[in-house]
Amino acid sequence: MSRAENQLRTFETLWGEIHPHVRIDRNLPARIQQRLAKEKRFGSRDRRLYRELIYTALRHLPWLETQNTHASPSFIPHSELRISHLVLWLASDTPATLPLKQQLLANFPPAPATIAERAAILEQQPARLLPAWFREHCPAAFEPPEIDALHTRAPLWLRLQTDNPAPVFAEFTARGWTWQVSDTLPGAIELLAVNDPDLTKTEAHQRGLIEIQDLGSQLILPTALSSFSPSDLQSFSLFLDACAGAGGKTLQLARLLGPAAQIDATDPRPDALAELKTRAARANIKNIRILPQPALASGKPRSYDAVVVDAPCSGTGTWRRSPHLKYTTTEETIRAAAARQLEILARHAPLVRAAGILIYATCSLSRRENEDVVTAFLADPAHAGFSLVRQNTILPAAHNTDGFFTATLRRADDLNRLKST
Repeated sequence: MSRAENQLRTFETLWGEIHPHVRIDRNLPARIQQRLAKEKRFGSRDRRLYRELIYTALRHLPWLETQNTHASPSFIPHSELRISHLVLWLASDTPATLPLKQQLLANFPPAPATIAERAAILEQQPARLLPAWFREHCPAAFEPPEIDALHTRAPLWLRLQTDNPAPVFAEFTARGWTWQVSDTLPGAIELLAVNDPDLTKTEAHQRGLIEIQDLGSQLILPTALSSFSPSDLQSFSLFLDACAGAGGKTLQLARLLGPAAQIDATDPRPDALAELKTRAARANIKNIRILPQPALASGKPRSYDAVVVDAPCSGTGTWRRSPHLKYTTTEETIRAAAARQLEILARHAPLVRAAGILIYATCSLSRRENEDVVTAFLADPAHAGFSLVRQNTILPAAHNTDGFFTATLRRADDLNRLKST
């Protein structure tokens, strides 16, 4: 048996172990990582290969589970179609997969670029790759180019945290890495054709010159703040990142606003805040204050110029990066997420000062978590002082990103008048 054939059979074994957990384990990536790490015989190239094949199988699972009921494509040189060959055919061309394709798929034509063309060859329906109930939540996801973007490998985007990128680019060049600078957002860089780079070992990362952050995520704050003039933004000096997590947007906000602004950050997860503290120190950012309960100052609520609520969500915008979520997410998941998001918005709205802004964001493509939450928030008489400035959905195909939503709300500048009317 050739090495390539042996590797394909190893993938079949791994997939046989993982497949039963796909629809019940929302933490499937950790399971995959642990399983690959368990095999001491695997080198880094092996792990890259099996990870690529496993994630390809996850993206195309509904097709794979029914392909044995379809006629084999005419180019299949076997009496029966092996699912592992089909996964390899669907997988992206990478340094890890190309040697296997050259040896095992010599008689196969290249897989077409679009989901529609692949579906036609396999006698499948493109829409089967997404939950049928999701069409009402995001019709665009079922049409090109979005369905194509959602079923391709997620890119690796970085955010520059320095005004002098020369040392960063010099190090990338020395490592043989290629990259391209975004034409959408200054300071955003996509690493190209780099296999699982350990960025934590780079000097650029250790000096805090770069952060890993999807371009879609990087676009949220500039998009939300784009309706305000520089003079407006200069009047905003105190910000709250209410769902800061490990601080990707907190750090970005500190860089966007400069050292004159103060950013408070909070999150219910202490470990995440500890990571934010480490990242801020590494980048030598001193205008971030980590507070377990930022809503209180001397026992009284604070008043912020702007509050950012990057709310916990279903993660439907990350399906290209975390394809297992297509199978563990239900309409009930989204209903529960929307209720929680509305509660978080309502809880933090009183912290926005008169004429201040409230920024709402999710990494969801579901309108139930996005536009519908904003509508419900504004319909509540308790929030009569707020009005919608803008809202925007960042679809994956537009800039080769994950999917995000953001809405900017502004509070009235005369709250006392509003309360008396």
